Amino acid sequence: MSDDRFQVVCEIEPPALPDLMHVRHQIGTLSKAADVFLIPDNHLGRATVSSVAVAHEVEAMGGRSIACLNSRDRNLLGFRRDMLTAAAYGVDQFLFVYGDKPSSGGRTGELTVRAMIEEARDLPGDPAFAGVSPFRVGVAAALRPLPHWKRAADFIFAQVSFSVEALLRWREGNPVDVPVFAGVMVLTSQAQARRLAAVIPDLDIPPELVKQVSSDRLAGVEAACEHVLNIRDTGAFDGVHLVPVTRYREVAARLETACYPRR
Repeated sequence: MSDDRFQVVCEIEPPALPDLMHVRHQIGTLSKAADVFLIPDNHLGRATVSSVAVAHEVEAMGGRSIACLNSRDRNLLGFRRDMLTAAAYGVDQFLFVYGDKPSSGGRTGELTVRAMIEEARDLPGDPAFAGVSPFRVGVAAALRPLPHWKRAADFIFAQVSFSVEALLRWREGNPVDVPVFAGVMVLTSQAQARRLAAVIPDLDIPPELVKQVSSDRLAGVEAACEHVLNIRDTGAFDGVHLVPVTRYREVAARLETACYPRR
């Protein structure tokens, strides 16, 4: 993520079964609309194929990837295993997060996102990682004051928001010298809107949009693509972290044509 264009980081749905065909289809479908692919880790608190393995698949298909790693499911040994695997695969960009609430069981309790960043920064001095280029590490941020330790990240993903004004207020109040990507999500149903409002602090979803998606399956796609354009036009962000959920085909078609002319 080193070039200076406004970039679209598309999140893909990781497989919950030992089959990568759906992942490959998403990558192929979104390849002309996305600059980078983000692969979640144990998405929605359920076990999925390793984000590092899927990131390697993205790279093998000619794409650029960011592997998400959550602190909830890891102890230090597990984290080092993942970083060794990433080094072997040539995966070098990560988003460190706490992790979704697990559907069963609990968390290890040993690692935090902050500890993972510190460990990743120390790896170049470890003999096991001799000759490996330093990893690029990003963090997620709520639209609240940014903790000082998150400012040490290589890039920042701001939480999903449906308001350009809210994003701009947060951006102006939290100046940083690293790339910042605004969160954009395709709204697909009223039920999804309720779930988002329950888990994302201070999220304001326009009531009119919630009403529209109940009768028009493309309303959320159109709104998300327009939101991408509006964020781009502010000049305040380096790109977006776009979550197309199940509408990735429609999002790809819309971004590739009228909504986000790419080349």
